[in-house]
Amino acid sequence: MKIGFIGLGNMGAPMAVNLAQAGHAVTGFDVTGTGPAGMAMAASAAEAAAGRDIVITMLPNGDILRAVAAEVIPAMSQGATLIDCSTVDVDSARAVAAQADAAGVGCVDAPVSGGIGGAAGGSLTFMAGGSTAAFEAAEPLFDIMGQKAVHCGDAGAGQAAKICNNMILGVTMIATCEAFALADKLGLDRQKMFDVVSTSSGYSWTMNAYCPAPGVGPTSPADNGYTPGFAAELMLKDLGLSQQAAEAADADTPMGQAALALYRQFVEDEGGKGKDFSAMLPRFVDRGRP
Repeated sequence: MKIGFIGLGNMGAPMAVNLAQAGHAVTGFDVTGTGPAGMAMAASAAEAAAGRDIVITMLPNGDILRAVAAEVIPAMSQGATLIDCSTVDVDSARAVAAQADAAGVGCVDAPVSGGIGGAAGGSLTFMAGGSTAAFEAAEPLFDIMGQKAVHCGDAGAGQAAKICNNMILGVTMIATCEAFALADKLGLDRQKMFDVVSTSSGYSWTMNAYCPAPGVGPTSPADNGYTPGFAAELMLKDLGLSQQAAEAADADTPMGQAALALYRQFVEDEGGKGKDFSAMLPRFVDRGRP
């Protein structure tokens, strides 16, 4: 397939490489002007989209997505499909889908879970919203870039699933870090703590697969000085999206609100920017009870 890939950052670049290595003709565009070695690069987003069967975007926020969509959708051929893998607000996803539909272009909002490692390893999970036809057009590419793709419903449903998932993730990571910090102060060995919780009712992904304690459990960013696999500022962004959606839907999410406040404090006031979101653990270890 002829694919245009717009947004070649830490996530987009390895995703585009995996598509190219699978034999697809990938043309990239990034505002920095750079891309993976050997990849054909376009001079603009519209050029990357023109004449392509599929256009994939991986962008920082909804405002940028709307601006890029306004440029690329008019350049796309009727019957082509736009796959947006960014994590953005539901309203932006639905607005772009409506614009694409009016132009005769398929559209899928397909945010991902799995981080940089999943992007490089082709093991991402895609949460997709859009028509059945658009999802079916995108599905063969999801199979290359990831291990699972779930069609969650109509336009915006993929973004809804992503922000609900990441609200759980943010809340659970805080609870996991709090528990380790408490265990430290109670004199409980971290490995013993892990051995108990990882096989008991406290089991969670943040404990078992992404443990925030260095040297405990499978290798995680904690074992690399909290160099990000998923940066704290990205968790802050996603928690903000969750609370924006909760306000619009009149949903009571007190744990989500508390997690947003803690990550905002951590990122903006406590040096958390540029660290993995699991660096909440040393943050709690260094603090006493307020």
